[in-house]
Amino acid sequence: MAKTKISYTCRACGAIAPKWSGQCADCEEWNTLEESVAVVSANKPAARFQGYAGQSTVTSIEDVSLEVEPRRSTGLSELDRALGGGIVAGSVTLIGGDPGIGKSTLLLQCMAAISAEYSSLYVTGEESLQQVTLRARRLGLPAKNLRLLTETCVESITAHARADQPQIMVIDSIQTVYTDAMQSAPGSVAQVRESAAHLVRFAKQSNIAMFVVGHVTKEGALAGPRVLEHMVDTVLYFEGDTNSRYRVIRAIKNRFGAVNELGVFVMEETGLKGVKNPSALFLSRHEEPVAGSVIMVTREGSRPLLVEAQALVTGSHSSYPRRVTLGLEQNRLNMLLAVLQRHASVTLHDQDVFINIVGGVRISETAADLPVLIAAISSFRDIILDNKLAIFGEVGLSGEVRPVSNGQERLTEAAKHGVTRAIVPHANKPRGKIDGLEVIPVKRLADALEQI
Repeated sequence: MAKTKISYTCRACGAIAPKWSGQCADCEEWNTLEESVAVVSANKPAARFQGYAGQSTVTSIEDVSLEVEPRRSTGLSELDRALGGGIVAGSVTLIGGDPGIGKSTLLLQCMAAISAEYSSLYVTGEESLQQVTLRARRLGLPAKNLRLLTETCVESITAHARADQPQIMVIDSIQTVYTDAMQSAPGSVAQVRESAAHLVRFAKQSNIAMFVVGHVTKEGALAGPRVLEHMVDTVLYFEGDTNSRYRVIRAIKNRFGAVNELGVFVMEETGLKGVKNPSALFLSRHEEPVAGSVIMVTREGSRPLLVEAQALVTGSHSSYPRRVTLGLEQNRLNMLLAVLQRHASVTLHDQDVFINIVGGVRISETAADLPVLIAAISSFRDIILDNKLAIFGEVGLSGEVRPVSNGQERLTEAAKHGVTRAIVPHANKPRGKIDGLEVIPVKRLADALEQI
């Protein structure tokens, strides 16, 4: 006879504990243990973990046959870029984002575009078949060859997929799928982990390219155990404001391409359309030069981007001046302001400093250090900067301007968009002359401030 076994699973790290406690012993997070119930046979242990790694035989690496297969295009160039060039057979891609950001719309467009060439299956557990069909018709998608399935049991989904034999498959979403091996409710930590493991194993064994939609928490992280991101091959985050037309899809993990690749979309009546020139999108192009606005050249994956960094420095009426950043790490801003005070004799301890990266882009690289400081100085002293000036460079704690990667490509991209002057680290000085661009190399932060 089968019996039930109760355990507690951490929704942060996926660790399993025999009893509940307020803090997870592995990741030390508080109030993350959730009860999960599994059905275990009394005669023999459960065999649901068998076959996770495929055939259990020892093979020489020279005997492994590699079938070079070209990537399959999704029909959306920006999504292909985020995936590293297209879809890889047998890969599992996890797409997360806020509600209403456009995850289902993007995947429906992708499946409709490739269904004419490849067999596809769209599995929905959140919407009915009529709702999916209504959206496809509203967007005007050529989805005649697209096949739909409404199911939430992972065993039934894989059974239908074995009979239908699709080449590309979508699961929308992993939080609605459950497995009969667990008695927990759909969406719980145990159900998400076991269902994802079942789907990943099925995709690898049947060589099906699979997209899985995942919900996010209020902090913006993917809901469910963190082990979910380790199971899949690619993790994409859909970013953007639901009140804005623009969306950004970013690759956080990719076993078949570069991470931090960026795809930019604009939401229209007919769905999401790729933006071929995102630099023009993120630049406001003021009619007249204004103080506190600087064009910075950042790099997302393999693509250089021109982004406008805005700063507002105003007197503070509080004993604790505010430091607010949008699109930039706040701790780094505090460090840069300390460097500015120590090595440029500019004191902002009684000023509120607000930094905004225009367009909703999140900058994580250090090339934004120098333009952020220049923008802050421009706002503080009301210095109007030329709107055809571009700046990039890392600022060290001793006040030196350090080089960043791919400086030549950044300058070439800046010249394409009408930039005539560029302040760059001395080590990033180009070997040859770039037509229409005056490059000003600097070694110290004080040298950069003299140029403005």
